[in-house]
Amino acid sequence: MLSQFWNNMVALSDDKRKLIGQLQKHLLRWQGFKPSENHPEGIGLGTVEKAFPNAVFPMGSIHEFIGITPEQTAATSGFIGGILAALMRKGGVCLWISTSNSLFPPAIKLFGVEPDRIIFIEARRERDILWALEEALKCDRLIAVVAELREMDFSQSLRLQLAVEKSRVTGFVLRSNPSRVGNTACAARWQITSLPSEADEGMPGVGLPKWGVQLLKVRSGNPGYWEVTWSAGRFTDASKPTKVPELPMRNRKIG
Repeated sequence: MLSQFWNNMVALSDDKRKLIGQLQKHLLRWQGFKPSENHPEGIGLGTVEKAFPNAVFPMGSIHEFIGITPEQTAATSGFIGGILAALMRKGGVCLWISTSNSLFPPAIKLFGVEPDRIIFIEARRERDILWALEEALKCDRLIAVVAELREMDFSQSLRLQLAVEKSRVTGFVLRSNPSRVGNTACAARWQITSLPSEADEGMPGVGLPKWGVQLLKVRSGNPGYWEVTWSAGRFTDASKPTKVPELPMRNRKIG
């Protein structure tokens, strides 16, 4: 009798776990997190990717990157290049929208992205960038859209998020030195810093690119800090995840 009771309790617990798992998946779908057919197991961000729901990088979402200094902005552009390489591995085209065309196209080739697969668009005003970004995100023929902005409020970010939920295009908004960070409807808020590279032992010259990756906010996920490097065409873990450190930000209102 006791063994039968225990077996029934175990079966009941399994049923509860399955039910909770199904409910969690339904909630994530309602929030805009949908499994990708092209990258069902993620894009290779290592332990960083485990911070997201189901441990999968959310495509078909808007990702916000905060760059307080020019160095952070430059490091962020390279890091986004690595993500684009994974997203565009099977082909496709990406748009990069800005006011200055500060990205050096051949440099993106370091991360496995051919420059001729990125369409660069230059706009004079930020409101023109926002308009072009929203319209581009509605085009399901694109793999991703990157836009360099300074300011973006909640209503603007919500319009962008609603656009990608239909097209499943992944959007990246690189905010360089914003006057106020504020709240947005983006799936994740990142801050990328450049770290000293480490050359292979006995090898002269500059080492591989290395970043400090800070996830400030993750919808239905777990913020944190990691160190990653770019090696052999992919991201590689350079440290174990730790608590979020205090990085210099002029405006700490990031809620």
